[in-house]
Amino acid sequence: MVCEICKKNEAKVHLSNIEGGEVRKVDLCEACAKAKGVDDAATYSLANLLLGLGVATEPDEPAATGAELRCPSCGFTQADFKKMGRLGCPECYGAFAEPLRGLLKTMHKGSRHVGKVPHGFRPAQNLTDRLKGLQKKLDKAVAAEDFEAAATLRDEMKHLKEEGGPAPAE
Repeated sequence: MVCEICKKNEAKVHLSNIEGGEVRKVDLCEACAKAKGVDDAATYSLANLLLGLGVATEPDEPAATGAELRCPSCGFTQADFKKMGRLGCPECYGAFAEPLRGLLKTMHKGSRHVGKVPHGFRPAQNLTDRLKGLQKKLDKAVAAEDFEAAATLRDEMKHLKEEGGPAPAE
């Protein structure tokens, strides 16, 4: 079994947490466990590990929160998220953006979902993405009245469209 944080070393530390009848498990290598401050699994919150929000606390000791994040829409707090393992409403994703970004980076390749694209469509998707980026730059250059940069961007877009467009019908 591979460590869920570094995705390289063999997992030797296995944490389980039961919340509301659901079992959550995390498998870590020794180095990542030490880096996260996991010395005694009985005194460590699984949510703290996943979110990177703190270090181990004694079971009876309240966690030091400082200025606790709170969703302006539903009032959900960081403590509620740690307790339930879920967010309260769609606006929570914005309110908890920073902790979630760190969580997603440790769990996935990045924090932005890009989906899957069939291999044959990948070049067309890359071209479309590049053209959209150039169009945004072109719009900014025109708004800033930087017409030399706008002309360069326009020419680059034209070249990409000619080179990467569909093959002419025969």
